[in-house]
Amino acid sequence: MQHLASILSDAAQQYGDQIALVIGTDEFSFIHLDALSNQVASGLVANGVSPGDRVTLYGANAWEWVVSYYGILKAGAVVNPINVMLTPEEVEFVVEDCGAKAIIASREKGLPLVERLSGSGIDSLILYGDDIPDGAIAFETMLAHGSEQFEAVLSPPESLSTICYTSGTTGKPKGAMLSHRAVATNIAMTGLMHGRNSSDVVVTALPCPHVYGNVVMNAMFQCGGKIVIHPLFDPGEMLASMQAHKATIFDGVPTMYMFMLNHPKVGKFDLSSLRLCTVGGQPMPPAKMREVEERFGCPLIELWGMTELAGLGTTFAWNGEYRHGSIGVAIPYVSARIVDVDDASKEMPAGEVGELMIRGAIVMDGYFGNEKATQETIEPDGWLHTGDLATMDRQGNISIVDRKKDMILTAGYNVYPAEIERVLATHPDVALAAVGSVADELKGELAKAYVIPKEGCSPSEEDIIAYCREHLAAYKVPRAVQFVADVPKTSTGKIMRRELHTLDVSD
Repeated sequence: MQHLASILSDAAQQYGDQIALVIGTDEFSFIHLDALSNQVASGLVANGVSPGDRVTLYGANAWEWVVSYYGILKAGAVVNPINVMLTPEEVEFVVEDCGAKAIIASREKGLPLVERLSGSGIDSLILYGDDIPDGAIAFETMLAHGSEQFEAVLSPPESLSTICYTSGTTGKPKGAMLSHRAVATNIAMTGLMHGRNSSDVVVTALPCPHVYGNVVMNAMFQCGGKIVIHPLFDPGEMLASMQAHKATIFDGVPTMYMFMLNHPKVGKFDLSSLRLCTVGGQPMPPAKMREVEERFGCPLIELWGMTELAGLGTTFAWNGEYRHGSIGVAIPYVSARIVDVDDASKEMPAGEVGELMIRGAIVMDGYFGNEKATQETIEPDGWLHTGDLATMDRQGNISIVDRKKDMILTAGYNVYPAEIERVLATHPDVALAAVGSVADELKGELAKAYVIPKEGCSPSEEDIIAYCREHLAAYKVPRAVQFVADVPKTSTGKIMRRELHTLDVSD
């Protein structure tokens, strides 16, 4: 099994001057990335970072982020990649919770931390960008003093490599502890299941700190392919980039595909180089998946994963049978089962709804400093509670019904937002739809739809509700529809259903 700290050095030996990374107008070969990450590693050691120390990495997609990630690992430290959407207060919590020794951040993200973290346990605040203030170390200075030759610290496979914090939608974020074995296994199996190879070119705007973006980045470097990383998602820029770089793979979340489909010039781009698209983060309506395949001219296969699994846990093989509406099968070295939501020891029959549970090499070691949450999430026999409601057919294909926490309870009936969203996605005038809940005195909760119309279309609330009545049981039909320009999303583009209420307008 490959150690995370050796991914770039092994790739540099095998693929040399081949281009590995493109960001904007900057291109980096495998050899160049390896040398830069060595400079980061030696610079961190010179600044007092020792094996086992935690180093927080905070910034949007950038080449500095990429080489810092590998530099931290080469130094034998534990990388703590954090979401760029976190506020300074949330960053302070994460840094203190994991006991970080140093922070590497973009100037934009790091400036608010200079004063806020003075007097804390942080030894070094390293910022990349221009005009670095007093109290921080300039990344370029650290690189200049670093060495391009560095012998990576290779700790045992079971040792801690990463502490990755969950979103904290139900309380304070929790730090999932991921071993080198867990992340390396996920990287290798992601590459295997999607047939990633040295001829592939991936275009992506997935954030590198997120497990989806992280496992894609690592898998591409490991297989010797080229990855074109965008700091932000823009549908027009993404389509143009796929055309310009002759992308063979695009990895994204459902909203990315929906916004690209809704782009007025989507049909004008040459996407004939694509061999595969993957989608994860949330269930994608099959109607939209079919539309992507028609427009992009390649298969779109779904995957599913979690922070607590170091990346994906299920998907389809790129060269095998796949089915829209299913997240596939458990990846190699991993087992999946569907259990009773009230009794994890009781496995559900094929086709019946229960909680998806995962066991295997990719499962986290637990939550850092939070034994109670760990015991609530991982059973003594190693099975991890995912919090996702799902079904499994007799062939092992898994379909997500919805998040347990997103389920709407209407007069005693279970209503799943994802089911309503799948129906809304088939309406000819709907580009994107998200479903949340609104309180109701009589029935407890009711479903409400937030709809982004397709370009040039003007559907009415009555029309949308009537369409739902044709396809859904009466208790599932949204009681209100609001047309919006956008919906709240995470840094990956995942719809934040619990924040949809912030769009509410009074009647």
